Amino acid sequence: MAFFSVFLLIFLMVIGVPVAWSFAVVLGYLVIVFDVNTTTLLLQGFRSLDHIILLALPLFVLAGYLMKSGGIASRLINFIELLVRGRRGGMGASMVLASGVFGAISGTATAAVASIGTIMVEPLANRGYPRGYSSALLGMSSLLGILIPPSITLILFGVITRQSITALFAATIGPGLLLLLGLILFNRFCAGRWFEEKTSAIKQSEHQPFKPAWKITFSALPALSMPVIILGGIYGGLFTPTEAAGVAVVVAIIIGFFIYRDMTLGRLKESLKASAETTGTIILILLFSFMIGRILVAERVPQELTEIMTTLVSNPILILLLINVFLIFAGAIMDDLSVTVVIAPLFMPLIQSIGVDPIHFGAIVACSVVIGANSPPVAPILFMACRIGKVSIHKAIYPALCLIAFVGIPVMVVTTFWPSLSLAIPRLLGAI
Repeated sequence: MAFFSVFLLIFLMVIGVPVAWSFAVVLGYLVIVFDVNTTTLLLQGFRSLDHIILLALPLFVLAGYLMKSGGIASRLINFIELLVRGRRGGMGASMVLASGVFGAISGTATAAVASIGTIMVEPLANRGYPRGYSSALLGMSSLLGILIPPSITLILFGVITRQSITALFAATIGPGLLLLLGLILFNRFCAGRWFEEKTSAIKQSEHQPFKPAWKITFSALPALSMPVIILGGIYGGLFTPTEAAGVAVVVAIIIGFFIYRDMTLGRLKESLKASAETTGTIILILLFSFMIGRILVAERVPQELTEIMTTLVSNPILILLLINVFLIFAGAIMDDLSVTVVIAPLFMPLIQSIGVDPIHFGAIVACSVVIGANSPPVAPILFMACRIGKVSIHKAIYPALCLIAFVGIPVMVVTTFWPSLSLAIPRLLGAI
């Protein structure tokens, strides 16, 4: 009966029930089936939310919105375009690099889609990029925000599985850089073959004159300082990931108000409202998922799953392949939060039984989220990218599947079977 709850959750999401309420229905089902004491369960759920690292969630989400409204994202894009102009596929590469840099500050894919997409989609179309292709590339590259630290997905994974957040952040740097390189190479291959890229001088925007290189570089320095401050502070031991999130918000406000002066009180209010809505949804899902997890653990569901899998397959390589396939399948029909807080913990006992480091498993889960968030039928990030790109989802599916097949899946396979890619940096930093 407990396993049925997972399928019920998937079914509810497929038919369009909002994620938070899908979790609520599944929780209600489990409470009735197993006759759980709701008072005790609620206390355990709220106690699980009383975790200092969860303060980083609203702060990193807010930092992402502030970057867009404060003009930080646009300066980053202008600087990156300056670096890659004149090269084949340069415009697409600039979007990938901008998403990577943005991910090193905000930690969210949705903020990257909204910030980078609204600035880059029209210039890409003017340079000859098909809207379906550019939307698919935007969707995939925005997921660099999950792999390149800080990452809200990894924060959730760390809280759920009780692993070091700093170690998880470090573990996905290698896969993140590999994905970034793969997307740039794929885009370079497609430019001139899949479509003809027009060459033109890079402008600051469609309505403003071209700026000299030194002005673009000088203007981008405050924006470029943000990832240096955040990541340098975390890995240099100056502050924790939660404190880094607070620093990111303060720095984004200072840069937006006093350096770029693009931030206004109205935009600040909009950013606060948007981040509050996003955070509220995440926290509600977390509360329900914590309580669902308590019930599943009490009913020994993870242990039963481990016993079933090890009975059917004894080879660790085959087990990892099966887990990869299941995570990709789950990611294709569930959102990244659901995969992270429900599906991933179910496999934790199995992963540990075959000798896989939990930090390494965190990197594997993050890679699966990158693939699933752009895979139909749910594909939340791809749908959002298509809305911003003003194109039908049907025109983006084929290029999205190509990106998944030739970039996303290879990165996940390499991450899975080359543990050093994920564990070398955490060990070097003494995080594990």
